[in-house]
Amino acid sequence: MPDPKPAETKIVTAAILVIGDEILSGRTQDKNMAWLAGRLNDIGVQLREARVVPDIEAEIVAAVNALRAKFDYVFTTGGIGPTHDDITADSIAAAFGVGIDHHPEAMALLTRHYETSGIEFNNARKRMARIPDGASLVNNPVSKAPGFRIENVYVMAGVPTIMQAMFEEIAPELVGGPKVLSRTIGAGLPEGRVAEKLGALQETYPDVSMGSYPYFRQGEVGTNLVLRSIDKTALDAAYDDLAAYLKEEGASVVETT
Repeated sequence: MPDPKPAETKIVTAAILVIGDEILSGRTQDKNMAWLAGRLNDIGVQLREARVVPDIEAEIVAAVNALRAKFDYVFTTGGIGPTHDDITADSIAAAFGVGIDHHPEAMALLTRHYETSGIEFNNARKRMARIPDGASLVNNPVSKAPGFRIENVYVMAGVPTIMQAMFEEIAPELVGGPKVLSRTIGAGLPEGRVAEKLGALQETYPDVSMGSYPYFRQGEVGTNLVLRSIDKTALDAAYDDLAAYLKEEGASVVETT
């Protein structure tokens, strides 16, 4: 579990585990990873790793156990629906070495939901109330079928609108650290022209992450240079040094915060 130290003193990290054959086959494009990365940074949680695994219990178990030991938080998406291939709940139970059964609270809320909707609460739908022993429920304000939390692992739906709503339910309980700040410079120079200077600046400012991303538009070859850090002073100093260098080189520069 995350260390409850003051936010300023601890870097808080997370991993995302995307579960589903449909992602790996290319039939479904994952839209959750980028959204979660942004929201986690809002809270002061740094996304450090993302994995995609198939609907195979051994693969899910191995990934969950590796990630939960390495990071403060793990967020999984996908595989908690009513069909036979929705095996995430069983796999999480196996990863923690606990049993799994129909959760009384989950059964009650789903019973009310399907009675109100006039839809049969059949055995397939009851699968969505199966929760690992010792887990607490994660509210699902969209389709009612809950996710769950066990220790530092949060299990959510794969459908983006549902996952986002579920995340907002748990966001207030997440303990974050300092937020990562970002500044970008668009320079009308090819990446090879700025690589040496960027490398030198990285040595000067080790606490600032620096990346270069070439672009080609309207006949112009250029590079977007992205600087990221939790230290605003170092970030601004690195940014100013880089901007000054680019202007000395005669590059067309677009400065963006």
